[in-house]
This record gives sequence, C-alpha cells and structure tokens, in this order.
Amino acid sequence: MTRFSLEKARKLGACALMAGLLFPISSSLLADYEDGINAAFDGNFDTAFHEFSIAAEEGLDLAQYNLAILYFTGQGVKRDMALAFKWTLAAAEQGHTNAQFNLASLYSEGDGTRKDMDKAVEWFTSAARAGHPNAAFILATMYKDGDNVKRDRVQAHAWASMALKNEYQDAVETLEELEDDMNGEQLAQARRLFARWQIE
Repeated sequence: MTRFSLEKARKLGACALMAGLLFPISSSLLADYEDGINAAFDGNFDTAFHEFSIAAEEGLDLAQYNLAILYFTGQGVKRDMALAFKWTLAAAEQGHTNAQFNLASLYSEGDGTRKDMDKAVEWFTSAARAGHPNAAFILATMYKDGDNVKRDRVQAHAWASMALKNEYQDAVETLEELEDDMNGEQLAQARRLFARWQIE
C-alpha cells in the first residue's frame, strides 16, 4: 500500500471533478442548467459555462458544482482556481457530496485558497459520511499512516470499512493490513464506530 499523498488526493479530486459534469438530470431542475448539460454533451463549453452561470447564481448546487469544474479545467472559460474554489464551496455547503470531496482536495492542495489540512479533513469527512468512497479511503489512509492527522488505527479501520461498504475495493487490502496490527479491543472499537456511523 502506498503512502497517502496530497498529489493522490489531487488526482482523485480531478477524477471526481470530471465525473459529475455530464450526468443527465431530472426534468424538474432549471431549464438553464438543462441547457448547460446539453451543451456540455455537445462539447459546447462556452454555452455550458453561460447556462451553468445563470443557474449557479440562482443557487442550484448542481450548476455551482459544474461551473466550478469548468473554472477548474478551463473549459468554456479561462481557468481560475479562485472561482473554482468559490463555486465548489457554494455547492459543498448545500450538501453536494462530490463538491465536498473536491473542496477537501482544494484545501489539501491550497488550490484557489490557502492550504488548510484541518478543513480538508473536515470536508473529506463530510463527503465520506455521505457515501463518497474515495473520501473514506483517503481518510483511512491518512489515519493509518498518521499523515496530517494523529495516527489512529481505530479511525483508519472504520473509514476503510466505510470505503469498502461504498464499493472501494482497494480498502480490502488496507483493512487486512490494519487488522494485522490491531488487538481485539481496537478491532471491537473500530467495528462499533463504523456501526454507529450506519445508524446516525
């Protein structure tokens, strides 16, 4: 298992940024946003940027998330990490799970904002608790290695279990490594913590 790195978080964040861009949406969402999605499907990012901007200003988290992606990638607009951060934060604060993960990645790298690992962990935690498997796996790795957090095998095991529950298969190896180094009481604590998260 390789040590967690901020570069790994950045790569995972970039994957998550792109993952949400072209998903179809329900007909109940704003017409501007739908027009933006259709334009993005057609590769017309100038129009997508225009339409996402309108819906984002109206407060639609999906539009804010996708507008942040356009600023992050420089598609349809000049690349601007400060505005990518602004719109990612807006969507994350509304509970958009992928935006929460991306925001954590931006904080961990200091992209568009000052680097702040406490906030990165806070937002990785929000995303992981909402079911984001990459966020849970990053937290598992951070706690396992003591990377920017106090080393804690119980937390690491619980987060790896959360990642596996959300189908992040690499978590199996991490769980096995952790269990080799944990005593019975630590394992029981980790399993109780994970079980508590399931009912909260």
